[in-house]
Amino acid sequence: MPRRQTKEQVLKSTMRGVSASTEHDKSHYLRWISKGIGRKDKRQKRDKAMAHPSASILLISAQNRILLLHRVNTSTSFASAHVFPGGHVDAQDGDLPPLDDPRRHEDSEAYRVAAIRECFEESGLLLAKHSSNPDALIDLSELQRDAGRKAIHSQEISFLDWLKHNDATPDTEGLITFTRWLTPANLPKRYSTQMYIYFLPIDSFLGKVSQEKQMHIPTPDGGIEHTAAQFLYAKEWLDMALRKEIELFPPQFYLLSLIEPFLSSPPLDDQAVLDNAMLQDQRQRLRRWIETDGDPPWGEKCISPDAIKKKKNEYLIIGLAEAGPELEGTGRRGDEERVLRVELDREVERGRQRPRPVEVCWKRDLLREGRAKI
Repeated sequence: MPRRQTKEQVLKSTMRGVSASTEHDKSHYLRWISKGIGRKDKRQKRDKAMAHPSASILLISAQNRILLLHRVNTSTSFASAHVFPGGHVDAQDGDLPPLDDPRRHEDSEAYRVAAIRECFEESGLLLAKHSSNPDALIDLSELQRDAGRKAIHSQEISFLDWLKHNDATPDTEGLITFTRWLTPANLPKRYSTQMYIYFLPIDSFLGKVSQEKQMHIPTPDGGIEHTAAQFLYAKEWLDMALRKEIELFPPQFYLLSLIEPFLSSPPLDDQAVLDNAMLQDQRQRLRRWIETDGDPPWGEKCISPDAIKKKKNEYLIIGLAEAGPELEGTGRRGDEERVLRVELDREVERGRQRPRPVEVCWKRDLLREGRAKI
């Protein structure tokens, strides 16, 4: 997840091209894919970098589309990729347990506030409710929201104080936990990222047109961290990634693949819409699956990706069952049933083949030397 930059830092980075920190970060990602991320040795536990707490939201629109943001190429994390809105947990968001406490990697109010704050800063979408009407999201003008984003990003005022000034509170109860991700221990920059799902109100859709209500139209942050913000169906995002039109990193590709069967697009032309009953049914089925599928269920899974198989110059199989070194001995686990297939593209970047996630497979079929797409 990204560290916030000042406008001056962004301008300096842009003037000299991709920043050194971005080159360094992406180079380590390519090495992680190239050599395998499951190499466990004594140094891994002794020298591992701290996993910075962060939070991210799979934001679902009124028509069950998913929001992705296109990161600037000067970003220190996920440069040029399409990502879910999210970022670091700041001190203003709330307190966290000590560094060596496994509870630091559990869902809490601080993670939830951070997810909502970062979503607002990055997209302008405010997941907060007015004190006088706790059943609906607060409806501020575009000018009010833009002024608030700038003031919060520049740390002129804290997010919670700004909300209080507008007689609002963050809708933390509306967030649904949907996996936690711990960066592999052998990478120099690590995160402990709590993922959430949030459903925007279905009744925010205005008739049978392709536009969302104004308060639910995402906007980029002026190029500080993102150059575009857009809602598309999960299948559309995945198809674009497979056609190499956009870049998705493993967590985004994997999570979009999981929810795609539930949040399907209309079976007609681009102007078609789903009625409210169909939209609500999709959401209920997804939520039921998140809460009841697997052991542990999806809200409690913690995933630290681990390479379990590689065919030189062709592909890599990423395991998703491990929870990460910070959670050893706690019983926390990830997805023990699925794996992610990552192709090593012929395109070479920084002397290494460019990795592209292409398929979520059943682990049992891989063990039989077969593959079954979800």
